[in-house]
Amino acid sequence: MNKIVLLLFIFISSSLMAQKRSSNDNFIVQIKKATGDLNKDNLDDLVIVTQDTIDKKAPYKLSVFFAHPNGAFKEIISTTKAIDPQYPEGKDGYYNGQSFYDIAIEKGILTIKNELTRGNFEHKFRYQNTNFELIGFSETYSDGQGTMGTVDFNLSTGIRVSTTERYDDSDEKPTRSQKKILIRPLPKLQHFTPFTTEFY
Repeated sequence: MNKIVLLLFIFISSSLMAQKRSSNDNFIVQIKKATGDLNKDNLDDLVIVTQDTIDKKAPYKLSVFFAHPNGAFKEIISTTKAIDPQYPEGKDGYYNGQSFYDIAIEKGILTIKNELTRGNFEHKFRYQNTNFELIGFSETYSDGQGTMGTVDFNLSTGIRVSTTERYDDSDEKPTRSQKKILIRPLPKLQHFTPFTTEFY
């Protein structure tokens, strides 16, 4: 009886380890890479986006590595939530009109860039309070019917500015609205999923 229980335990453990290993190891296609100092130690850190091309949704994984003086890198964050999969509903499913296209590190800010069918949007993260926190969201879009809009949301200050403008021959005047929306605590990169709220 004890041998059966032991064999069953070994089988289950092996299966779980194999599943875990295969789910992690499938993110082997490197899509984008960016370097730059994220934690103000004068060392170039590393951010890599990899993709699981075996999964029918083709999800992305974003990994952040801090550099050490000896040239080594230590993984700080690894998340599959921050970037939507290439095919959220599978390759034959509904296309939601947005797609990942780049990452960048500029002045210590990590930016995740996405394209829309008619426009683009960005999420900006800064390393502060021992976490990567969302400090900015911006979007430029068109409704395809003569109107272009922009959103610029500074989450640090809470100031969110929205504009709309006609790009056809309409005499309609541009609009601009400003609101103060404080989001506290600021969203952390390891838990972040885009567009889970109406604001970002």
